[in-house]
Amino acid sequence: MSESEKFGWNFKCVLFDMDGVLYDSMPNHAIAWQESMAKFGINMTAADAYATEGARGIDTIKKYMRDQLGKDITLDEAQTIYDEKTRIFHDMPIAPIFDGVTDMMEKIIQSGMSVNVVTGSGQRPLIDRLLHDFGKYLDEDHITTAYNVKRGKPYPDPYLIGLRKVGNLKPSQGIVVENAPLGVKSGVSAGIFTVAINSGPLPDSALKNEGANILFHKMTELSDEWNNIF
Repeated sequence: MSESEKFGWNFKCVLFDMDGVLYDSMPNHAIAWQESMAKFGINMTAADAYATEGARGIDTIKKYMRDQLGKDITLDEAQTIYDEKTRIFHDMPIAPIFDGVTDMMEKIIQSGMSVNVVTGSGQRPLIDRLLHDFGKYLDEDHITTAYNVKRGKPYPDPYLIGLRKVGNLKPSQGIVVENAPLGVKSGVSAGIFTVAINSGPLPDSALKNEGANILFHKMTELSDEWNNIF
């Protein structure tokens, strides 16, 4: 009997975050955030980028504008800044897929579950890359983006919508795989079993304190333990 069966879970889908989970892209995102925000008078550090990863970009921009400059900007104004961040990011080298990701997806399919992505990004080129890289396991109906939600991570909405897209599944039927505190909090708040992959510079406690059920440091570690846990 697997660990999940002992606790009465009935898993039918896995909901992956994208950046920092499927792709080693967070170093690029951190640079793009710092450079783009500086152009608009905002100081954002690499640590800030990791700490806010997973939230909708426009929400992050609005928060920093309000906190540092005392400005409440419109969604259109936030989108202008986010577009600049997107431009800088796409001028950078393409981030590689983490080792173990495709093996993990293969095991998920063999386990009779579906592969899904729930991301705070809304950039079309990134969605197209997901479909190109993982089209064997994933289609667009199983991708939830920033444009599918009104409230992004850390609210539970993105993962609840992800479950709805799969086929109106219950939280007890999903597994979230996340690398960021806001994303872990989102999965936990939705009542979903949440696996943390600490692929960045944050301490393990930053993810455990948000309620992660289990933590690994590499996707290969999760892949190795998959059959024992799930």
